[in-house]
Amino acid sequence: MRLGLIAGNGRFPFLVLEAARAQGHEVTIVAAQEEAFPELTDAAAQHGAAIHWVSLGKLGACIKLLTEDGVTHAVMAGQVKHTKIFSGGIVPDMLFLSVLARLTSRNTDGLIGAVADVLRDQGIELMDSTALLRPLLARQGVLTRRSPSEEEQKDFEFGYRMADAIAALDIGQTVAVRQQAVVAVEAMEGTDEVIARAGRLAGPGVAIVKVAKPNQDMRFDVPVIGIATVEAMRAAGASALSIDAGRTLVIEGDAVVAAADEAGIAVSGRAVHDEEAGG
Repeated sequence: MRLGLIAGNGRFPFLVLEAARAQGHEVTIVAAQEEAFPELTDAAAQHGAAIHWVSLGKLGACIKLLTEDGVTHAVMAGQVKHTKIFSGGIVPDMLFLSVLARLTSRNTDGLIGAVADVLRDQGIELMDSTALLRPLLARQGVLTRRSPSEEEQKDFEFGYRMADAIAALDIGQTVAVRQQAVVAVEAMEGTDEVIARAGRLAGPGVAIVKVAKPNQDMRFDVPVIGIATVEAMRAAGASALSIDAGRTLVIEGDAVVAAADEAGIAVSGRAVHDEEAGG
């Protein structure tokens, strides 16, 4: 199969490319010019993949490149900052303008879901973005040497209700909690900035709760953590992190756990029942 890889920023696209080639798939990459890491060009060459750099908003060009290469299935991997939609960072083509015009809201599910519908109309099916990376999904239980303390576990339990609520409303997927009080809530700014803000507001000892949406569409916007998450927590003095097992990608795998152990941060994978996760 020739697989399309629609790449944003971070390491996620590199991992999808490596896994796809290891499984024998030919790959065509359409990389977001304003977001994807420049090193993706070298990675494409190393793995014998075609790569095209396309500016955000050029949906028509993206589809044309994929269809010309015979792509019938694609994966979205890597973040595109939602703030660019509102700050003039996207110059939409006519196709993308037509998508924006029919949206009732410009939240993640609405926007990317509409793009997925357009791709399907053009014969390209958007796949589960974790399908090639199952071993990197967080497992259930304590992942680090240190377990959450009693106080941290209380903060987790308190934070789940808040985080699940904002995730269900497609506001964000992360809350910071200290002593059973919400310190910071994620919207468009991203997890690392929420962690930094929580550190400034509440000081050391903040617990971070990152969840999947109750009806998480695994094709896009899947929760992701990596070494950068741990580094942000260390800088902020955050002491514990909860993520949803089976619904969160741990991008650098064991290296993330090792970094958390070195920083004394407890990381735990919350069990998510199928009915809670939409599966």
